[in-house]
Amino acid sequence: MIDLVTASLDDSKAEEVVAIDLRRKSALADHMVIASGRSHRHVSAVADHLIRDLKEAGYGNARVEGLQNGDWVLIDAGDIIVHIFRPEVRSFYNIEKMWSVAEASETQGR
Repeated sequence: MIDLVTASLDDSKAEEVVAIDLRRKSALADHMVIASGRSHRHVSAVADHLIRDLKEAGYGNARVEGLQNGDWVLIDAGDIIVHIFRPEVRSFYNIEKMWSVAEASETQGR
Protein backbone atom coordinates (compact mmCIF):
# COMPACT_ATOMS: atom_id res chain seq x y z
CA MET A 1 0.00 0.00 0.00
CA ILE A 2 2.87 2.43 0.70
CA ASP A 3 4.02 2.12 -2.93
CA LEU A 4 0.52 2.96 -4.15
CA VAL A 5 0.35 6.02 -1.90
CA THR A 6 3.74 7.39 -2.93
CA ALA A 7 3.05 6.70 -6.63
CA SER A 8 -0.32 8.48 -6.42
CA LEU A 9 1.27 11.48 -4.71
CA ASP A 10 3.99 11.55 -7.35
CA ASP A 11 1.41 11.37 -10.17
CA SER A 12 -0.42 14.33 -8.61
CA LYS A 13 2.80 16.36 -8.40
CA ALA A 14 2.78 16.49 -4.61
CA GLU A 15 5.94 18.10 -3.27
CA GLU A 16 8.40 17.14 -0.52
CA VAL A 17 6.93 13.68 0.07
CA VAL A 18 8.27 12.06 3.24
CA ALA A 19 7.40 8.52 4.36
CA ILE A 20 7.98 7.64 8.01
CA ASP A 21 7.99 4.02 9.20
CA LEU A 22 5.88 3.84 12.37
CA ARG A 23 5.93 0.08 12.90
CA ARG A 24 8.24 0.23 15.94
CA LYS A 25 7.07 3.64 17.15
CA SER A 26 3.30 3.58 17.30
CA ALA A 27 0.29 1.30 17.15
CA LEU A 28 -1.54 4.02 15.22
CA ALA A 29 -0.40 2.85 11.76
CA ASP A 30 2.50 1.22 9.93
CA HIS A 31 3.46 4.34 7.97
CA MET A 32 2.87 8.06 7.96
CA VAL A 33 3.28 9.95 4.71
CA ILE A 34 3.59 13.73 4.64
CA ALA A 35 3.37 15.78 1.46
CA SER A 36 2.76 19.34 0.31
CA GLY A 37 0.57 20.89 -2.34
CA ARG A 38 1.18 24.31 -3.86
CA SER A 39 -2.26 25.77 -3.07
CA HIS A 40 -5.63 24.97 -1.48
CA ARG A 41 -6.83 23.62 -4.82
CA HIS A 42 -3.70 21.50 -5.36
CA VAL A 43 -3.88 20.03 -1.83
CA SER A 44 -7.54 19.05 -2.39
CA ALA A 45 -6.81 17.62 -5.85
CA VAL A 46 -3.87 15.54 -4.58
CA ALA A 47 -6.02 14.18 -1.74
CA ASP A 48 -8.95 13.46 -4.05
CA HIS A 49 -6.68 11.58 -6.47
CA LEU A 50 -5.17 9.51 -3.63
CA ILE A 51 -8.59 8.64 -2.19
CA ARG A 52 -9.75 7.49 -5.63
CA ASP A 53 -6.56 5.42 -6.18
CA LEU A 54 -6.93 3.72 -2.80
CA LYS A 55 -10.55 2.83 -3.50
CA GLU A 56 -9.79 1.53 -7.02
CA ALA A 57 -6.97 -0.64 -5.63
CA GLY A 58 -9.41 -2.31 -3.24
CA TYR A 59 -8.40 -0.60 0.01
CA GLY A 60 -11.94 0.60 0.69
CA ASN A 61 -13.06 4.02 1.79
CA ALA A 62 -10.41 5.92 3.73
CA ARG A 63 -11.46 8.34 6.44
CA VAL A 64 -10.78 11.92 5.37
CA GLU A 65 -10.62 15.22 7.27
CA GLY A 66 -10.05 18.72 5.89
CA LEU A 67 -10.80 18.10 2.22
CA GLN A 68 -13.13 21.08 1.88
CA ASN A 69 -10.70 23.58 3.42
CA GLY A 70 -7.57 22.47 1.56
CA ASP A 71 -5.03 23.66 4.14
CA TRP A 72 -4.35 20.27 5.69
CA VAL A 73 -5.99 17.06 4.54
CA LEU A 74 -5.63 13.96 6.69
CA ILE A 75 -6.35 10.60 5.06
CA ASP A 76 -6.55 7.59 7.36
CA ALA A 77 -6.25 4.49 5.20
CA GLY A 78 -5.80 2.13 8.14
CA ASP A 79 -2.17 1.01 7.85
CA ILE A 80 -1.11 4.37 6.42
CA ILE A 81 -1.91 7.89 7.56
CA VAL A 82 -1.35 10.59 4.96
CA HIS A 83 -1.05 14.31 5.69
CA ILE A 84 -1.20 16.71 2.75
CA PHE A 85 -0.44 20.32 3.62
CA ARG A 86 -0.08 23.73 2.08
CA PRO A 87 3.60 24.64 2.65
CA GLU A 88 2.88 27.32 5.28
CA VAL A 89 0.70 24.98 7.31
CA ARG A 90 3.24 22.15 7.04
CA SER A 91 6.08 24.32 8.32
CA PHE A 92 3.90 25.59 11.19
CA TYR A 93 2.99 22.10 12.48
CA ASN A 94 6.30 20.46 11.50
CA ILE A 95 5.06 16.90 12.00
CA GLU A 96 8.23 15.39 10.51
CA LYS A 97 10.32 16.94 13.26
CA MET A 98 8.05 15.50 15.93
CA TRP A 99 8.66 11.97 14.62
CA SER A 100 12.38 12.66 14.00
CA VAL A 101 12.78 13.65 17.65
CA ALA A 102 11.21 10.32 18.64
CA GLU A 103 13.69 8.49 16.37
CA ALA A 104 16.66 10.43 17.79
CA SER A 105 15.69 9.70 21.40
CA GLU A 106 15.23 6.00 20.59
CA THR A 107 18.71 5.89 19.06
CA GLN A 108 20.27 7.72 22.03
CA GLY A 109 18.61 5.35 24.49
CA ARG A 110 20.29 2.28 23.00
